[in-house]
Amino acid sequence: MIRIYLDMCCYNRPYDDQSQMRIAMEAQAKIYIQDMIKEKSWS
Repeated sequence: MIRIYLDMCCYNRPYDDQSQMRIAMEAQAKIYIQDMIKEKSWS
């Protein structure tokens, strides 16, 4: 099982201005990581 640490600033990333490519990609990555945790693939 993979262990992931997310610092607190990543939780707000989906609510930031998505017009910047970097911010949009970070938001997508954060959502993907959360999905993997929900599926119990990652913890």
